[in-house]
Amino acid sequence: MAGKSLNKVTLIGHLGKDPELSYTASGIAVAKFSMATSERWKDDGGNLQERTEWHNIVAWRKLAEICGQYLKKGSKVYLEGRLQTRNWDDKNTGIKRYITEIIADDLIMLDSKGGGGSADAGGGESSYEPPPPIDTGSGQVKDDLPF
Repeated sequence: MAGKSLNKVTLIGHLGKDPELSYTASGIAVAKFSMATSERWKDDGGNLQERTEWHNIVAWRKLAEICGQYLKKGSKVYLEGRLQTRNWDDKNTGIKRYITEIIADDLIMLDSKGGGGSADAGGGESSYEPPPPIDTGSGQVKDDLPF
């Protein structure tokens, strides 16, 4: 079937852990982290219900470095990317394993103080500086506004 297709994911959620930043043998930055999204609703009995989905996120190059520098567990972010499934053979069991990840293309930090949002420990005026705009390599620079 020839024709147009689309693989696009848009999420707003919170990081489940600090990003793990590493570099490939050729020096390319890669950051991996989990992200939670939740939905809430009232059931037939009027009780509030909540379901949380966990997503595996992978960011590459400059975006990976920005994630490693500015994001922390609990950070709220807007993320755009695409789904990708990888597979490998488990060396211990011989079983084929699969993982579906979201490859991040764009990211906007939604926390009011960036990253983990920690307060200035000095008791004086906050030394917070907003993070720089995110250049994803596509020639477009994203600011930190979600609209």
